[in-house]
Amino acid sequence: MPTCLPTVLRRCPSCASGRFRPNGKFRVNANHKLLDAWLLVLCAGCGDTAKLTVLERMNVRSVRPGLLDRMHDNDLDLAAELLQDPALRRRNRVALDWTGAWRLDTGGRDHLDREVVDVAVRFAARIPVRPVRLIAEGCGLPRAEAERLVAEGRLVSAVRLTGKTSGDFSFTLKR
Repeated sequence: MPTCLPTVLRRCPSCASGRFRPNGKFRVNANHKLLDAWLLVLCAGCGDTAKLTVLERMNVRSVRPGLLDRMHDNDLDLAAELLQDPALRRRNRVALDWTGAWRLDTGGRDHLDREVVDVAVRFAARIPVRPVRLIAEGCGLPRAEAERLVAEGRLVSAVRLTGKTSGDFSFTLKR
């Protein structure tokens, strides 16, 4: 589950830093009947503000009133939703870095003593993570040990464990 907003990877024109911190603030500008809206992000190096385009030249009547109210209220949950939207990231040419922005809730480690453990992993948000890293952290194993278990066929799953995933999956660990 996420613990904070992810870092936005984008070049700063002022200091050449490549990281921005989203703070959940929005800027909405109206020009007659057209709206523009941006999510504001702060450069991690110099503190300059950059804007990620959310709405561009949208007719006021075509914008849901609830969305507009959430932007005016600087809704942090809305900022998290928008950052996970692939269209917004593509339009603004940014990527996300989730390092340090999520935590793993295992519900206890008493089940790991069994010979065969079947586990279902559920994501509270679409956070891309390597399943091997997640399994190693959840089971209290070094990552190299988890990778060795995958190679030996004692850690199996329907999804590929060596790449990244952001969707729910399950795996079986045979001790």
